[in-house]
Amino acid sequence: MAVISLNNNNVDFKNQNVIDYDPYYRSEEADCESVSINVLTQRLGDELRAAKGTHLSCGEVLLPCDLLPRIAKDILEQADTEPCGLRGCTLYLSFEGEEECRKLGTIKCDPTTASTFELFLTLKQSTAGWNSFLPQFIKKITRGGTIMISPVYDLRKKKLYRSFSE
Repeated sequence: MAVISLNNNNVDFKNQNVIDYDPYYRSEEADCESVSINVLTQRLGDELRAAKGTHLSCGEVLLPCDLLPRIAKDILEQADTEPCGLRGCTLYLSFEGEEECRKLGTIKCDPTTASTFELFLTLKQSTAGWNSFLPQFIKKITRGGTIMISPVYDLRKKKLYRSFSE
């Protein structure tokens, strides 16, 4: 970060041509945030793929197209106020179905950094899908079928430290 002196008398603030605004300019901070969102989105997707056959016992999981990037952005916003940022995050992923809530997995954002906070992400099953009108016995027969995830999710934060201000 550079410190700019305000005592420079050579600046002409009345000259409107001095400011050259580029609407397509992206700062390094914005690029870093988009890379973080993409990486976190990929890790969430990998965790869901791994849980598909083991914990969810289904053939396919359908997600709304913008769900994982929205979750990743919310996770980054939660990590923004933390002392170690995203590196200090441990994310617990679970799925709330029609009958029960199942733990799907855990993502330790940086295994070399001690966790300073935990996030609990609960994905919910969509009840507005095409399979909502099927009778319960048919749903049980097609156990290896499709699970539709709702665009609504729950993200809770638990701090693992106390600050001096608290």
